[in-house]
Amino acid sequence: MSSSLHDRDTIEGQRGRAQVALTFLRLGLGSLFIWVFFENLGKGLYSPSGYSGLINYYIEKGHAPQLLKSIMAFMASHASLAGPMQGLTEITFGVFLLIGFLTRPVALGAFLFLSTLWIAEWGTAWIWELLMPMIVALVLMIGAAGRKWGIDELLARRYPQSLLW
Repeated sequence: MSSSLHDRDTIEGQRGRAQVALTFLRLGLGSLFIWVFFENLGKGLYSPSGYSGLINYYIEKGHAPQLLKSIMAFMASHASLAGPMQGLTEITFGVFLLIGFLTRPVALGAFLFLSTLWIAEWGTAWIWELLMPMIVALVLMIGAAGRKWGIDELLARRYPQSLLW
C-alpha cells in the first residue's frame, strides 16, 4: 500500500514540476513579447512609415507565399491602423502571458502570430529565430500553462471545465 502511495506522490510531483516548467516558459515568452514591444516602439516600427517600411522589406526581400505577401501589402497600405494594432497585440500577448490570464487562447494567438511572422521572414532572417518561440507558444496552449502562478489558476478553480485556461 505504501508503494502505491509513493508512486502517486511521484506522479503528482512530476506533474507539479512539469507545471512549473510550463510556467517558466510562459513567463519567458511573455517577457519576450514585452521586450519586443518596447524595442519596436523605440525603433518607430508601430508608426505608419516604420511599419510600412518593415512590411515592404519583407514583401520585397522575403520568400513568403504570394497570398501572404498580398495580405502584407494590404496591411502596409493601412499602416496607420495596422502598426498600432500590431503593437497592441504584442504588448497584450506579453502582459497576459506574464499574469497567466487567458493563457490558452493567448498562446494560440501568439503561435499563429509568430507563425505568420516566421513565414513572412523567410529569406530575410535566421530560420530558427522564431521557430522556438512558436513551439513554446504551442506548448503553452496545450499545457494550460496559466494554471500555475497565474490568474487562470483562480479561474480554473471556479470554472474547471473551461478550455480557456
